[in-house]
Amino acid sequence: MAGIPITEDISIDESELAESFILATGPGGQNVNKVASAVQLRFDVLHSPSLSDDMRQRLIRIAGRRLTKTGELVLTGRRHRSQEQNRADVRARLVKLLRDAAMPPIPRRKTRPPAASRKARVENKAARGQLKRLRGRPRED
Repeated sequence: MAGIPITEDISIDESELAESFILATGPGGQNVNKVASAVQLRFDVLHSPSLSDDMRQRLIRIAGRRLTKTGELVLTGRRHRSQEQNRADVRARLVKLLRDAAMPPIPRRKTRPPAASRKARVENKAARGQLKRLRGRPRED
């Protein structure tokens, strides 16, 4: 079982990936019309046994529009002229997405503004109010 290492504990089996080669647009001269150098990689996120439920949910959120309605992650690589470079590029992008999904988010801790900044805010409000009162019409007392 040849696996693609994601983290120390997680690896994706090669059989979970489906690659197809398509004609690429862009540079390549006459070769671009003859050789299918672009790579389309598909990875079934919803049915992958290698992913935990938490990681799967984070990956679905991270993937965005690259995820189909059936739960397949589709990555297309056409940056390079050669099929092998595009293939390596797409796999590297998949590994990066999976590593990002493997890291649990850091929980936010509630914080309060320090007493000195609260005091400075109140004093600033009082000073602004006093300045605005001085701009008004003079009172006859």
